[in-house]
Amino acid sequence: MADAEFSASGVRIERFTRSLTRAGQVVVKDGRLSLLMSNGREIDSAPVTTVSAGKRWFFAADSAIARVNGVRYRLTMGQRNRRRDGAAPLRRFLEALRSAGGRRG
Repeated sequence: MADAEFSASGVRIERFTRSLTRAGQVVVKDGRLSLLMSNGREIDSAPVTTVSAGKRWFFAADSAIARVNGVRYRLTMGQRNRRRDGAAPLRRFLEALRSAGGRRG
Protein backbone atom coordinates (compact mmCIF):
# COMPACT_ATOMS: atom_id res chain seq x y z
CA MET A 1 0.00 0.00 0.00
CA ALA A 2 1.49 3.30 -1.05
CA ASP A 3 0.98 6.32 1.15
CA ALA A 4 -1.32 8.63 -0.74
CA GLU A 5 -1.28 12.18 0.52
CA PHE A 6 -4.07 14.71 0.22
CA SER A 7 -4.75 18.07 1.79
CA ALA A 8 -7.61 20.51 1.31
CA SER A 9 -8.45 23.69 3.16
CA GLY A 10 -11.62 25.74 3.19
CA VAL A 11 -13.68 22.57 3.66
CA ARG A 12 -17.13 22.73 5.23
CA ILE A 13 -17.37 19.90 7.78
CA GLU A 14 -20.79 18.93 9.14
CA ARG A 15 -21.87 16.27 11.61
CA PHE A 16 -25.50 15.36 10.95
CA THR A 17 -27.14 18.78 10.49
CA ARG A 18 -24.66 20.70 12.64
CA SER A 19 -21.94 22.65 10.88
CA LEU A 20 -18.65 22.22 12.74
CA THR A 21 -16.63 24.56 10.52
CA ARG A 22 -16.84 26.26 7.15
CA ALA A 23 -13.08 26.66 6.76
CA GLY A 24 -11.75 23.32 7.96
CA GLN A 25 -9.02 21.09 6.64
CA VAL A 26 -9.03 17.49 5.46
CA VAL A 27 -5.63 15.80 5.52
CA VAL A 28 -4.64 12.28 4.46
CA LYS A 29 -1.05 11.69 5.50
CA ASP A 30 0.99 8.75 6.79
CA GLY A 31 -2.01 6.42 6.56
CA ARG A 32 -4.33 8.62 8.65
CA LEU A 33 -7.28 10.82 7.81
CA SER A 34 -7.55 13.96 9.94
CA LEU A 35 -10.41 16.45 10.04
CA LEU A 36 -9.23 19.79 11.42
CA MET A 37 -10.87 23.06 12.44
CA SER A 38 -9.69 26.28 10.81
CA ASN A 39 -7.40 26.94 13.80
CA GLY A 40 -5.77 23.50 13.44
CA ARG A 41 -7.62 21.81 16.31
CA GLU A 42 -8.49 18.21 15.51
CA ILE A 43 -12.15 17.29 15.09
CA ASP A 44 -11.51 13.60 14.45
CA SER A 45 -8.89 11.30 12.96
CA ALA A 46 -8.50 7.62 12.19
CA PRO A 47 -6.36 5.24 10.16
CA VAL A 48 -7.54 5.24 6.54
CA THR A 49 -8.12 1.49 6.68
CA THR A 50 -11.02 2.11 9.09
CA VAL A 51 -12.51 5.07 7.18
CA SER A 52 -15.26 4.71 4.61
CA ALA A 53 -16.12 7.52 2.24
CA GLY A 54 -18.25 8.04 -0.81
CA LYS A 55 -20.31 10.43 -2.83
CA ARG A 56 -24.09 10.37 -2.65
CA TRP A 57 -26.14 11.11 -5.75
CA PHE A 58 -28.42 13.52 -3.87
CA PHE A 59 -25.59 15.76 -2.61
CA ALA A 60 -23.97 18.58 -4.51
CA ALA A 61 -21.10 17.62 -6.82
CA ASP A 62 -18.50 18.82 -4.30
CA SER A 63 -19.88 16.94 -1.24
CA ALA A 64 -19.17 13.51 0.21
CA ILE A 65 -19.87 11.49 3.33
CA ALA A 66 -16.98 10.12 5.38
CA ARG A 67 -17.46 7.75 8.29
CA VAL A 68 -14.65 8.27 10.80
CA ASN A 69 -14.69 6.29 14.07
CA GLY A 70 -18.37 5.47 13.50
CA VAL A 71 -19.38 9.14 13.07
CA ARG A 72 -20.68 10.40 9.72
CA TYR A 73 -19.29 13.69 8.50
CA ARG A 74 -20.41 15.57 5.42
CA LEU A 75 -17.45 17.18 3.67
CA THR A 76 -18.01 19.95 1.14
CA MET A 77 -14.93 20.92 -0.84
CA GLY A 78 -15.27 24.01 -2.98
CA GLN A 79 -13.55 25.35 -6.06
CA ARG A 80 -10.80 26.90 -3.93
CA ASN A 81 -8.88 23.61 -3.84
CA ARG A 82 -9.11 22.86 -7.57
CA ARG A 83 -5.72 22.16 -9.16
CA ARG A 84 -4.51 23.65 -12.42
CA ASP A 85 -4.94 20.33 -14.19
CA GLY A 86 -8.65 20.53 -13.34
CA ALA A 87 -8.78 17.64 -10.86
CA ALA A 88 -11.63 18.29 -8.46
CA PRO A 89 -10.67 18.09 -4.78
CA LEU A 90 -13.44 15.63 -3.95
CA ARG A 91 -12.28 13.17 -6.61
CA ARG A 92 -8.66 13.52 -5.44
CA PHE A 93 -9.78 12.92 -1.83
CA LEU A 94 -11.66 9.73 -2.70
CA GLU A 95 -8.75 8.49 -4.84
CA ALA A 96 -6.26 9.20 -2.03
CA LEU A 97 -8.38 7.26 0.47
CA ARG A 98 -8.85 4.36 -1.92
CA SER A 99 -5.16 4.10 -2.76
CA ALA A 100 -4.21 4.31 0.93
CA GLY A 101 -6.51 1.41 1.79
CA GLY A 102 -9.76 3.15 2.74
CA ARG A 103 -13.16 1.64 2.04
CA ARG A 104 -15.72 2.89 -0.44
CA GLY A 105 -19.12 3.40 1.05
